[in-house]
Amino acid sequence: MHGTILTLLKRYVQTQYDHSTWVKLVELSGLDSGDFSHKEVYPDEHLYALVGRAAEMVGIPAGELHEKFGEYLVPDLMYMYQKHLNPNWRTLDMLEHTEHTMHYEVRRQHANNAPPVLDVKRLNENEVIINYVSVRRMGGLAVGIVRGVAAYYDEADRIDVMPTTSEDGERVQIHVRRN
Repeated sequence: MHGTILTLLKRYVQTQYDHSTWVKLVELSGLDSGDFSHKEVYPDEHLYALVGRAAEMVGIPAGELHEKFGEYLVPDLMYMYQKHLNPNWRTLDMLEHTEHTMHYEVRRQHANNAPPVLDVKRLNENEVIINYVSVRRMGGLAVGIVRGVAAYYDEADRIDVMPTTSEDGERVQIHVRRN
């Protein structure tokens, strides 16, 4: 897992709760440290442990926490990759081009980076189907990111995000439609 994601998880926990919650979460997760470098890649198990323990602490399913965290990530991700974005894009355009812009760049920056593969099919002007493929099984995070992208483009009230398969599989299909 890219250190940037873990660093943003730390900030998410600290802003939604507080610093002591983060410290306790790191301890309960069995990690030596809660400090991560955005230039490093860490074992996926770090994120699994942190999100799993956080979900237990706040009393919600891990998938729901993945979605909330996914939404939270979007403004930072958009800022980090802004030079790869077309200013005329809106939500569906962004989703359609993520694999060949941002994910391409993530893989290029570090050989160990492994974002999910997104096979996005534009059905028409108002619909896309996203086929998410990842052994990490974090489809909930992807669903949250889609919702966050819609909020980023101020279209959250007009975008329906509907997973059509279980969000915890290696292959997750997400239907996104603009009303």
